[in-house]
Amino acid sequence: MTEQSTTQQGIATAIIVEGGKVLMIRRREREGKLLWAFPGGGIEAGESPEQAAVRETVEEVLLDVKADRVLGERVHPNTGRHMTYVACEPISGTAGIGDAEEIAEVAWVTHGEIAEFVPYGLFGPVQEYLNETLPR
Repeated sequence: MTEQSTTQQGIATAIIVEGGKVLMIRRREREGKLLWAFPGGGIEAGESPEQAAVRETVEEVLLDVKADRVLGERVHPNTGRHMTYVACEPISGTAGIGDAEEIAEVAWVTHGEIAEFVPYGLFGPVQEYLNETLPR
């Protein structure tokens, strides 16, 4: 008999800035209040959050990225999931829908548009990073 784990899989998200905008995705299925989010997904066994953010970005939005640094971690207040936020740099490709079953839309969002996409606000360290890297 196998023992089932009650620990939820951690989630890594990629914060990708290019051309003065940050990449966001709209998932087909809402998770809690979340509709728009950053590309990301479950961290697989033996994988670091940085590796997961890079892999998930390729799978979800067809963009090759390099992980720069972890911006922060938290238990998401809306989903209860352990989240790791990773700043990533685009290497090659054009963002598009890579997983049509999961992703409905991708958008490059300016600093001024963030509140329209995420009206409840961003995690502090992510907002600080975007304040530093996006023109206002």
